Order: sequence, then C-alpha cells, then structure tokens
Amino acid sequence: MGHRPASFWEALDPADRTLLERSGTRLSLPADRLLLAQGEDSDHLVVLLSGWIKVVAQSHAGYRALLALRGPGELLGEQAGLEGRRRSASLLTATAVGVLQLTAARFHGYARSRPSIAAALEQTLSQRLREADTQRTGITEPVPARLAALLLDLVERCGEPEPDGTGHRIGLPLSQDDLAGLLLTSRRTVSRVLEQWRAQGWVVTGRQSLLVRSVDQLKGLAFGG
Repeated sequence: MGHRPASFWEALDPADRTLLERSGTRLSLPADRLLLAQGEDSDHLVVLLSGWIKVVAQSHAGYRALLALRGPGELLGEQAGLEGRRRSASLLTATAVGVLQLTAARFHGYARSRPSIAAALEQTLSQRLREADTQRTGITEPVPARLAALLLDLVERCGEPEPDGTGHRIGLPLSQDDLAGLLLTSRRTVSRVLEQWRAQGWVVTGRQSLLVRSVDQLKGLAFGG
C-alpha cells in the first residue's frame, strides 16, 4: 500500500493553483455523465477537484472496459492535450464531481514557465507510466493476489469505515465488470474469487457496493505476508 504521492493539485504552489483556477472553467457534474468522449479532437484537459472519474475504453461493439479510476486532485486528459491527438478513452463520472477545465495550449504554456506546474505534470506523467508497467508486469500474478491489492488500494483511496467497526465500505459504484477491466481479466474469474471471499466472510458484496471485512487476510494474499 505504501505512501501515495501527492496528487497533481496538491503538488502545486498555492499561487499556481490560483492561476489555474482563474484561467479555467469550473464545472459540477452529477454521477454517470460523460465528461470527454473517446475519439474527440481534444484541446483541453481537466483537474478533478472532488469526486471520482472512470477512464473507460469503448469498443465498436459497444463493450466498455474500465481502464483506470481517478480521484480528487488528479489531472486528466494530459496525454491527448500534449500531442493534440484524438482521445483514446472516455471520461465518465463515477460520482458527482467538481472539475476545472483548461485549454491544453494555455496549460502547456504555464507548464513551460512555472516550475511547480512543470514538476507536477512531470510527476503525473511518470506515475501513469509506472501504472502501465505495474499493470503489464502484474498480469502474471494470480488474480486473487491482484484483486486483493486492488481492493486494498481502493480502501485506502476511498474507503469509508463502517459505523459498527466491521470493515471498510468502498465508496464507489463499481461492478464486477469494472473490477475485471482494471485487472485485465474476465468477469467470471473476478466473480469466482469474490464468491470464495464472501463465503469466508472477508467481503460483503451488494449491487455495485463492496464492504471489505478482512483487510489483514487481503494483505496476506496481496503481499504474500
């Protein structure tokens, strides 16, 4: 689990935060709204100030795979904005969100002249590369270990302790298809593992809701502890 690096927004100097807020447009959107569509010519990027966004890839057959989850403080659309290319994925709001939208030209102008913006962008880009590497190399790990690590990561990022102290609820609507997408595996495999963990009392699953009861068991699985 380890210490999560500061988000893009947290890594900025206060003066640069103010500068970006003045140059951008603030939007509030409800859950389940398309923010940017795959295949669009893009000339802007987005800082997620509050809430959660799903990065999804859509196939021609209409199948949608969840590629990543982005939380408060993260920068989105930075690649497309960088190279002026079409978006390779859509952004869909997972919860109600507050975002700051900026034109790519203006943002990259600031990134060239403001050290804290340049450093925060650099950090975001290298984090994305690390993420892609982890996903690629992780694919050789057994699914239970990867699913355990994913759930622990979600507990850390958006877990809400149950009032009765019986565990942590993951505060995001995620389907088994979503979990399968994040792990690059099939829904059936995810379903089988969750069924086993349910029987052991480690997790409680509802429709798009997940309560992790046994963080320690999952840590043992994820990190071979």
